[in-house]
Order: sequence, then C-alpha cells, then structure tokens
Amino acid sequence: MQAASIRCGGLASACWCSSAANACNFCQPHQGTSMEQFRNIGIIGRLGSSQVLDTIRRLKRFLVERHLHVILEENIAEVLPGHGMQTSSRQRLGESCDLVIVVGGDGSLLGAARAMARHRVPVLGINRGSLGFLTDIRPDELEEKVAEVLNGQYTLENRFLLEAQARRFDEPIGEGDALNDVVLHPGKSTRMIEFELYIDGQFVCSQKADGLIVATPTGSTAYSLSAGGPIMHPRLDAIVIVPMYPHTLSSRPIVVDGNSELKIVVSPNMQIYPQVSCDGQNHFTCAPGDTVTVRKKPQKLHLIHPLDHNYYEVCRTKLGWGSRLGGGD
Repeated sequence: MQAASIRCGGLASACWCSSAANACNFCQPHQGTSMEQFRNIGIIGRLGSSQVLDTIRRLKRFLVERHLHVILEENIAEVLPGHGMQTSSRQRLGESCDLVIVVGGDGSLLGAARAMARHRVPVLGINRGSLGFLTDIRPDELEEKVAEVLNGQYTLENRFLLEAQARRFDEPIGEGDALNDVVLHPGKSTRMIEFELYIDGQFVCSQKADGLIVATPTGSTAYSLSAGGPIMHPRLDAIVIVPMYPHTLSSRPIVVDGNSELKIVVSPNMQIYPQVSCDGQNHFTCAPGDTVTVRKKPQKLHLIHPLDHNYYEVCRTKLGWGSRLGGGD
C-alpha cells in the first residue's frame, strides 16, 4: 500500500513528504484525514463589527449543517441573540475544543493564540481585519476553505511565543506572553530609556533609545518591521532584537538563537517608569533598576493554513511587493 502523503510545512512550498517517518525538519505531520479529527469547534470573534457578526452567523450555520458541536466565546455570544449554541469563556474553550476558529484581524488571533497555546488547540483564522498575515481565509471563500480543513486538507505550523517577566529586588512584579513581540517603551513619556542588554548572561550593550523590540519570526512583519527589523520566515527558530531610535549611529537589529534568554536591565538612574507591552495588548510598568527577562515559551501556537497557503504570496500581497516582470502575478 502506498504511504499517505503529508503536506510539508517546510520552506519549499512544493515539498511533500511520503510519510511521517520521512518528514523533513520543517514538517509538523498530522492525521488530518477526516472530519472526525475536529468535532468540537470554538468560535472567537472581534467585537464591534457587523461584518464579523455576519461572518460568524455564516460560519455557525455551515458548521451546524455538518453536525458539528459549536461553542461560542461568551463575549461574542452576547451580541448574537437567539444563537442557540453552547457558550464558554475563552479559557474554557481551550479545554473543550478540538479546533478554534477566529473571525477578525491579526489582533484578534493574537489574543486567541496566547490562550489556545496553553491547551495545544489548533487555531484557524478568517480575515475580517485590515491586514491578515495570520487570518488568511477570505470571507468569500469561507465555506470552501473551512470544508477543506475539516476534511483534513490543511498545513499545520508551529509558531513559538515569548514570555516576559519583570523583577524588582528579585521579586516578580509583572509578566505576559506574546506571539508577535515584547516591547520596552517609555509609555506616556517622550524621554529616552537607558538600559543594558544581556544575552545568555553575556553583556551586549548599554543603550539610550526610545525602547527595544524583541520579536519572534511571526512578529517580524509587525512593529519590528516598522522599526527597521528584518523579515524572518515564520519557521525560523530565531529572535530579532530591534532598537527603537537609538541615540547612536552604530546600533542595528540583531538576530539571535530562538532559545536565547534576554535580560534588559533598566537603568537605576532614570526618572521615568517605562512600560513593557506584549503584542500591544498586555502591559505592565517597570521602575528604574528593574530587570525584564524574555525567553521562548514552552508551549507553541498550532496555526492551521489551507493547503494553498504561500508565505511569500502573503508578503507580496500585504506588503505591496512588486509582481513579476511583464505584469504576471
């Protein structure tokens, strides 16, 4: 009997592995062969958008017609009167579902990713935002692409997250997780921050800057890119460190191993209280002399894409890269 093909998550978009045993280093083999894999499906949506609500209604109807158990996040259920579905908190969704579908933009998926990574629940995104690097199914192809995923026709990517913790006199005073980035910034102040950076216990530099961005490959196309950081393929095991407007001409972004531990020591001589933001959604405040540690989180986000997902096409479309010479796509 011929071995079943597994869609490769490798860098080569045309790569196929003949079996799990022969899967390349970039693959995450899965048993996506039937709808039985996903029976309990959670739905998370962005609030405040009638388009999101319309898409969720379509999605709910489509899933119910396939006799699947649908669970709505409580916040979105409150604005869908008469939905007739089971509801749950976001945290409980991770405990009850085989798959979570996020309807919204990348910001909506970032929030869901931090919750679902703890439970190893795969996440699929339907784009109702402005960019859509992570939510890559268009609303007009909802039924077609979701059906393919339910039938086992998808790729599975593992995206790592960062965890940040601030300590004062060796006591924790704030922490958070991030799929995109951890950012040290002056908050409401317009003054520069002075800090020291250590990587794996080794001193790197002392710097005055508007802040520092520590980004994953997933986050390399977000705030890090705006600050002059490089684009990193999402399957790279690396972290990029990007200074924000450093008071020097020689400071440049640096890419380090994904297993590195970063320590940022806020200068005790400052008179401002900088903030640490995780994915721009969770924030905590530091004081002069505090230490912020950033490292890879043990749990990963399991992100599902349709089979025709092409990372370079996403970059070309979302970032406005040029097409082929001669007017081709």
